[in-house]
Amino acid sequence: MNPIPLLGPSEFLARLDGRRPSYHRQYYAMYSSHAGGIVTDPGLMVIPADDHLAHRGDGVFETLKVVAGALYNLGAHLQRLRASAERIRLALPWPDADLADRLVQTVRAGGRREGLVRILVSRGPGGFGISPAECPEPGLYIVVYAYAGSFMTLHPGGARARRSAIPARSPPFSGLKSVNYLPNVLMKMEALDAGVDFVLSFDPRGCLAEGATENAGVVTRRGVLQVPRPDFILPGTTMHRVMALARDLVADGLLAGVEEADIPGPAVQDAAEVLLFGTTPDVTAVVEFDGRPVGDGKPGPVCRALGARLTEDILHNAALRTPVF
Repeated sequence: MNPIPLLGPSEFLARLDGRRPSYHRQYYAMYSSHAGGIVTDPGLMVIPADDHLAHRGDGVFETLKVVAGALYNLGAHLQRLRASAERIRLALPWPDADLADRLVQTVRAGGRREGLVRILVSRGPGGFGISPAECPEPGLYIVVYAYAGSFMTLHPGGARARRSAIPARSPPFSGLKSVNYLPNVLMKMEALDAGVDFVLSFDPRGCLAEGATENAGVVTRRGVLQVPRPDFILPGTTMHRVMALARDLVADGLLAGVEEADIPGPAVQDAAEVLLFGTTPDVTAVVEFDGRPVGDGKPGPVCRALGARLTEDILHNAALRTPVF
């Protein structure tokens, strides 16, 4: 093996600058509280190796969308971010208005009216042990990156899914959006290995829980939209928004009701529609589950109606849009 060079600061940065993988084109801007500024060069989008987020998974995060020049549903995401941080006793020194301003400035620096925004709050750098006492202050990272579009935009025929062998997270970790996502990674690997789009986890009672990064629900044969009770899932901002919009479909007669419920495995197989919800997939129809068609094997009327209403909400609900440009 050749000797490994010992690099000084300028040599290290030069090597980073010379390494330009194609995926860097998807990264638009990053804010770092430790640097105290924003960079738009992907080669500089780094975090300290001794940050406990990196080597202990000690931190929380959120992902939200920029659509038509505005952040969507920012308040709900910040509320969940703060709740997750409180549950791991990570005090956030930034008020919501301050966080919102940093988000807006970072998105604006990236210069894109469409994209995704990842907010990462870490225990901070300070050592390679496990004790949070090592860390003098938390870290905040905001990354703006490309959004390819919703699943149904890219795959209008709907999704194929199957049952996951990975058990659903149990309380109190199920409702915590931490950066420790190894079970979710394994679920995604399952989907890739099986040649399907998504896998869905089930709780110890055999009831539907969630996908790797998606909430799930069903439309029963009676026309009721059901989502799992919150015990074994991370309640999603999109799921909650869709449930609110779905109540209009009850008034219109397309749905008979909207409720949280225990959804046993056979009820998923027998559903008229199986739906996924999330910031990136929006409302997605599962047309095949465990190799069997869901309903008539095509995206159903509730998926189409909720997808249209969510798109309208994202684009035109001024109360939930935080302008950037």
